[in-house]
Amino acid sequence: MKIKNVTINLLLFLSTIILSYNNCYSQSSNITPPSLTNNPSFDVICTNSQPLLTFYNAKGGIGELTYTIQISTDQKFENVYAEYNNIVQKTRFITSKLLDNDDKLPIDKQYYYWRVKATDSKNNESSWASSRFYLDTKSDDSFMNLIRVKVESVVVSNGANSKNIIDITDIGNTTHWEPPPPYKTTPWVEFTLSEPTEISRIWMLSNPNSKEGWLTNFYWMFSLDGENWTKIKTISENYTYRNIIDIEPVSAKYLKLIINDFYGYAPQLYTTIFYSNGQPKMPVVPNKDFVLIVGDQLNGFTFTELAEFVEGLDLDLATVTVPHYEVSLKMLESLNPQPVAIIFSGNNGNYPNLPMYEFNGGFEIVRNSKIPILGICAGHQLEVMAYGYTYAHSTGWFDNTILDIETYVAPDSISIINNSPIFNNIPNPFFGVEIHSWATAEEVFPLIGFEVLAQSSYVQAQKIKGKMVFGEQFHAEVDIKSNQGKPMIYNFLSMALKEKEKNKSD
Repeated sequence: MKIKNVTINLLLFLSTIILSYNNCYSQSSNITPPSLTNNPSFDVICTNSQPLLTFYNAKGGIGELTYTIQISTDQKFENVYAEYNNIVQKTRFITSKLLDNDDKLPIDKQYYYWRVKATDSKNNESSWASSRFYLDTKSDDSFMNLIRVKVESVVVSNGANSKNIIDITDIGNTTHWEPPPPYKTTPWVEFTLSEPTEISRIWMLSNPNSKEGWLTNFYWMFSLDGENWTKIKTISENYTYRNIIDIEPVSAKYLKLIINDFYGYAPQLYTTIFYSNGQPKMPVVPNKDFVLIVGDQLNGFTFTELAEFVEGLDLDLATVTVPHYEVSLKMLESLNPQPVAIIFSGNNGNYPNLPMYEFNGGFEIVRNSKIPILGICAGHQLEVMAYGYTYAHSTGWFDNTILDIETYVAPDSISIINNSPIFNNIPNPFFGVEIHSWATAEEVFPLIGFEVLAQSSYVQAQKIKGKMVFGEQFHAEVDIKSNQGKPMIYNFLSMALKEKEKNKSD
């Protein structure tokens, strides 16, 4: 009897294990496809023929996941140009793969399609996730030679929040105008410029999160009096959310967008910026040592009070702040006197939602100037992007220690791995203020001549070898006692002043 009971209990126990295993297997073997909304996200312009492909990891599966990546020039992947197998995850959030040197993309100015699938330890596979990017390696070579045009007012056919279309100060560029149906007339938007101006480029941003609201068929018109209109350009088959529309220059006081068709319930328009050919006005600089601060936010300001911080140091330095869309190598070299140093600020935007060509002038400076440079947060990331837009990526999580900084205990302190004088009076490891969700990709550093100076689970400080071009992912300028990275800006500027004196004596 006992033996029978034991046997029955054993069988029940084994059945429970098998049932649990089968349930676990059936649940966890379902793998969601990876998300390709990292960098390059859909329709991003890649500026290096050897891009870094970064995506958000798949979920589910049994054991460790690995990935297969394919790149093709056709949407159906009938002619696969490159394939990579058994790619392991970089972190628990993201995975990336730098194209092999032998697989550099050969054809410029064209679309490439790429897709990724995940495979678990039991060879279960996810479905493919597909996307595309545009390769144009010359598009970031020089300043855009365009000036932003000021919009005085905007009116719409219907719907609320029309000012969101021209509001470039919102965090992340995420607010929009949406005219709900029913429509008594075709949806339209009319812009009034501050004065008659020659227009040569229109930049438009629709919904960056899904196809809902994408404008699929639309056209632009211009007028000098608001009554007599001339059609500029028609876009009849639009399959993207980010449009760069170059036109033959027209003189306009009024511009009008007519929306004939769109995806989903209603059209959505997030931001529109107009440009005119030309060079911006030269900034006025003081006749003393000064630091040129480049405001990398979409509205051209800086994320923190960076100028006040620099001027508050005991280095007797003035500051001049210039928006990123007005700075260029030509402008820099025309300044008299020249700045002692250049600091690229942080920003609060998501790169795929920004007109990235506006940063070309800064890219020129990073690549060519001999003046000492420090990039902070986004400025740090843009230094690497100067050599390839995809060389920075989202980390997959938001590191924001400033919210409870005085009581925060950093789970991931910053370790100094190169004893540069830029770290004088900074402990090792140290705590720095983090306000970001993107980082530079260390796997591209050998390719572009960068070196890592400090790191946590990602690059926290970097330098171009042989040049005084530094970057810090953390915010040394946040003036609170818990910020152990504060001396870094002082050290950098002290080094820049010494470099100036050295160049004088030479």
